[in-house]
Amino acid sequence: MSFNSRADVFHARHGDLHCEEVALASIAARFGTPTYVYSKAALLAAYRGYAQALQGRRALVCYAMKANPNLAVLNLLAREGSGFDIVSGGELARALAAGGDPAKVVFSGVGKSEAEIEAALKADILSFNLESIAELETVERVAARLRKRAPVSVRTNPDVDPKTHPYITTGLKSNKFGVAYADTLALYRRAAASPHLTVVGIDCHIGSQITEVRPYVDAADRLLDLVDALEHEGVHLHHIDFGGGLGIAYRDETPPAPEALIRALLARVDARGHGNKTIMVEPGRSIIGRAGALLTRVLLLKHGETKNFAIVDAAMNDLMRPALYQAWMNVKTVQPATAAEARYDIVGPVCESGDWLARDRDLAISPGDLLAITDAGAYGMSMASNYNTRGRPAEVIVDGSTVYVVRRRETVEALFAGESLLP
Repeated sequence: MSFNSRADVFHARHGDLHCEEVALASIAARFGTPTYVYSKAALLAAYRGYAQALQGRRALVCYAMKANPNLAVLNLLAREGSGFDIVSGGELARALAAGGDPAKVVFSGVGKSEAEIEAALKADILSFNLESIAELETVERVAARLRKRAPVSVRTNPDVDPKTHPYITTGLKSNKFGVAYADTLALYRRAAASPHLTVVGIDCHIGSQITEVRPYVDAADRLLDLVDALEHEGVHLHHIDFGGGLGIAYRDETPPAPEALIRALLARVDARGHGNKTIMVEPGRSIIGRAGALLTRVLLLKHGETKNFAIVDAAMNDLMRPALYQAWMNVKTVQPATAAEARYDIVGPVCESGDWLARDRDLAISPGDLLAITDAGAYGMSMASNYNTRGRPAEVIVDGSTVYVVRRRETVEALFAGESLLP
C-alpha cells in the first residue's frame, strides 16, 4: 500500500472518515476522546521511502524519536532495520526497550549529563554527536573513568538558513546547536588526539519542517569541505550524517519526497569522492507526521460578538504545535454533517487564551460531533503535558482492520500518584 496523498491516510468512505479499514467513529466509541490514531501502513511506507532510496549503499536511517517515541512506533521501525537518533537518556532507554539496536543509535543534544553518557557508553551506541568542547571533555572524562573509548562525531553548524520557523531552525550561527563551522577542525584535532575517544563521523542538522532540497545541498557541500580537510590531516571518517528535518504538507507546502532528497545528497557525496562512506540521515516528522491524527469531540459551540468557538475535548496540552509555533493543522469532520456551516476557532478547555488548535475554519458541526486533526503524528503526543491536571490521550495503531491500543489514557489518579502530603 502506498501513501502519496493526504487523502490516502485518513480518507472518507460513504461520508465516514477512516484510518485504513477502520472508521474513526468506531475508535472514538471504543476508546473515547481525545485519542491519537496512527496508521501502521503509512508509517512504514514513509520509512521505506528513505530505506529504498538508500538501497545498495552503505547507509543507515536513524529515526529522530523525539518526533514520536511511542514504544510500538519504535518497535515497528526497529523491525524494519531503523536506527535511532536520541537526545536524552530516557530516549535511549525507550529505544532499547522497543528492541532497537544500540549499534544503530546516535546521541545528539547540547546537554548530555554524565549519567546519560555513561548509560550510552555501557550500551555501546554507534556515536555521540558532540556539540561543544565542554561536551567533548565530559564524554572524555566519563570514558576514561569507564576505561572505554567513546565513538564520537562532531555536529557542525554550517550556518545555512532553511527558511523555516525560527523556533525550529538549528543550523544558524545564532542557534544553540552544533559547533561553529570555523571551530570544527580544531575540535576534531582534539578528539583525534584523545586516548579515550574514537572519531567515527561528522554530523549536521539545519532545522525542521524544511520544504526544499537546496538548503540540504548547501549544508552538504559545507560538510563535505570539512570531510576533505579532515582526510587531508589524516582523520578518516566512517560515516557522514546529514541530519533530518524534511517537512510534510500541513497546508499548501510542497516538500520533496524523501527519494528526491536522498538522490540529491548522494549525488553530492559521489561527486566529491566520498561514496565509500556510510551515509546517514535522521528523519522524524516525515516518517510519522502524516501517519497520525488526533481524534476529538465537540463539547459545545459558543457564539461571540466577533468569533464563533467550537470547544472540543482536546487542548493545547494534547497538541502544543498551534500554540507554540502558530502551526496550521488540518481539521476534518469524522461523519456527515447535520448542521449549517459556520466559521469557528477550534479551542480546548484549558484556561489559556493560547489554547487553540485551529482558527477560522468553515465547518458544519454540532455539539457531540467528532473531528480529526490530521497530520498530527509528529510532535503531538511527544510534546503533550498534564497542564490543568489533564491526563494525556490514549494512542492506538490501526493495522488494516485491527486496532491496537499502544498507550492507555492517563487517569487523574496516575497524575498525582508520585506526590505526597506533608505530615
